[in-house]
Amino acid sequence: MSHHEVHRSHRVGWLRASVLGANDGIVSTASLIIGVAAASTSQENILLAGVAGLVAGAMSMAAGEYVSVSSQSDTEKADIAIEARSLESDYEFETGELAKIYETRGLEPALARQVAEKLMDHDALGAHVRDEIGISESAGARPVQAAFFSAGTFTIGAALPLSAAWAVPESNIITVVAGSSLAFLAFLGALAARAGGAAVGIGALRVTFWGALAMALTAGVGRVFGVAA
Repeated sequence: MSHHEVHRSHRVGWLRASVLGANDGIVSTASLIIGVAAASTSQENILLAGVAGLVAGAMSMAAGEYVSVSSQSDTEKADIAIEARSLESDYEFETGELAKIYETRGLEPALARQVAEKLMDHDALGAHVRDEIGISESAGARPVQAAFFSAGTFTIGAALPLSAAWAVPESNIITVVAGSSLAFLAFLGALAARAGGAAVGIGALRVTFWGALAMALTAGVGRVFGVAA
């Protein structure tokens, strides 16, 4: 019988950025629309606020993801450079250090030393980057990828409540946008959980809960300021 395993850790980078972008797009735009609508303004102003929120949010997500993941990438590169210098200056010490790591994972000292030497003969820097620093190829920082996926999925997510607000009469905007956005969030949570190998129900529930809380709070603020006006 053949044995085939499907791992999901290689999806971490783009999946995190995609889920964050889509979730933020739905929640922030829906909350913005509901808050403005609760302040008893016109449908044109509601849609204008929604479009402005979509554009600003997408650019903010792209910039934020790029800057934050670039910072992670810079830190990883700095650590790799330090390790490369250490290997050049004291190769023997680094071999022993790697062997100690394997000992803590359960290998006998002699075998740990042998494994360390073999791996370092093959790729000394790669072995230390992976096993000492903990940087793997699948989880490495990719700023451009994170920015692209985050901004793209934010735009898609924001377009959903915005389309709902455009398609219904002004009197129904809050109800329709809130209901459809919660449905979108539940679907997104379930989809992300499935892609990541987690429980679908829990994934849908946690996203929907926080989305509902954000919309309720924003609606409350809109009503307070709408009445005050």
